[in-house]
Amino acid sequence: MIRGAVAVETTPNGLLPHRLPDWVRARSLDDQLAMAESQPSGVRVVLRTAATLIRLTTLRTTVVYPGAPPRLAGTYALFVDGRPAGQASGSGGRQLVVDLRTGGRTVVDGPPAEVTFPVLPTGDKDVEIWLPHTETTELLELTTDAPVGPAGADTGPRWVHHGSSISQGSNADSPAGTWPALTARAAGLSLLNLGFGGSALLDPFVARTIAAQEADLISVKIGINLVNTDLMRLRAFVPAVDGFLDAIRDAHPTTPLVVISPLWCPIHEDTPGPGAIDPASWGSGQILFTATGDPAEVAAGKLTLTVIREQLAAVVGRRRSTDPHLHLVDGRDLYGPADHETDPLPDRLHPSPASHRLIADRFRSVVAGLVGS
Repeated sequence: MIRGAVAVETTPNGLLPHRLPDWVRARSLDDQLAMAESQPSGVRVVLRTAATLIRLTTLRTTVVYPGAPPRLAGTYALFVDGRPAGQASGSGGRQLVVDLRTGGRTVVDGPPAEVTFPVLPTGDKDVEIWLPHTETTELLELTTDAPVGPAGADTGPRWVHHGSSISQGSNADSPAGTWPALTARAAGLSLLNLGFGGSALLDPFVARTIAAQEADLISVKIGINLVNTDLMRLRAFVPAVDGFLDAIRDAHPTTPLVVISPLWCPIHEDTPGPGAIDPASWGSGQILFTATGDPAEVAAGKLTLTVIREQLAAVVGRRRSTDPHLHLVDGRDLYGPADHETDPLPDRLHPSPASHRLIADRFRSVVAGLVGS
């Protein structure tokens, strides 16, 4: 009944979906990655029932940034027989309080709460509930007014995607409104979204996680987090990309594999990281990001989005001589300078809900050429 998760942890109270496997989580994960992988972007509860009433009791963990505008409550997107049937919001739960200035983290406990969905039509139907993409969601109880059984098998081609917070869904208006979710639904794909906010960093264990999945299509979006974390230099970047792709190819030698270079992001096009919150935006009602690196350091190997696009094109071009199923999508073809003119990045880093839809529409044409309609 839970799809789009890599693992499901049994807790003392219920079930907790994860997007990284047990063996990875058993290690000492970075706090940011541990938070992101437990937020169920692309995870859905799927069932077949004649029920007209469905309630889901959850214990959510929301993220609070003191001094920043409050985040919108996470939503649950409901689909009946594949068609949108309304949304509901959660309440209660824990709060993870993160100080953006110091990095300090505090957990404030709170109670579980019920999520009640709109009244459903009568008769047997497939019901799909997409869980909030930015809230850790522990599933405690499902209450219905009719028996529940498994939905039909998910027969669509399986798409495994890895990327940053843009892929996880930052600024999307619902869990079904992230660009990977929109693409998957429009193209009839079964999505496993391994988009991790702040954490698309060519980690070898992520490549191994992708390699372990069944997949008819794989895509990896590389770049923005490597720049805004200022994690590595050019000398380390190119071998890391090759190693990441090698690990996937060892398990999926002929599966269509798409490398997506960075979307257009003016603050980091030619200015290295690290990225930071623009001090002038603090308390303004809209947090804005800025780049703090020195463009002069690019000559010494610091990464920018321009450098990463050039290097990814070179890597894919070199590898395609022996790997005809490897493809490159220039991120500027999904969201480029002209798109930024008409719909700027609201926080200078993440696309708006409308741009999520634009990116999905454009990537769907790529998908159609690789796995059919």
